[in-house]
Amino acid sequence: MLTLDEISHVSDVPVILEIELDRKKVRVDEALEWNVGSVIWLARSAGENIDVWVGGELFGSGEIVIIENAFGIRLTDFNWPQ
Repeated sequence: MLTLDEISHVSDVPVILEIELDRKKVRVDEALEWNVGSVIWLARSAGENIDVWVGGELFGSGEIVIIENAFGIRLTDFNWPQ
């Protein structure tokens, strides 16, 4: 496992963080009815595990949490590159 000292030279490089909560198929007519504030129901809920991707690579996993009025991710496992 890499240490922070071993990767400190790249610690300020920006990367793309991807966290996908769910995917859903909808009909075009349904999507056209959406407005700001519309609620789209998904099959995932708080406490479920999700994958966390950084720069297109699987970085780790976490669980969905609700903090006040927002969703968050609690990281539970890391997949450091070898």
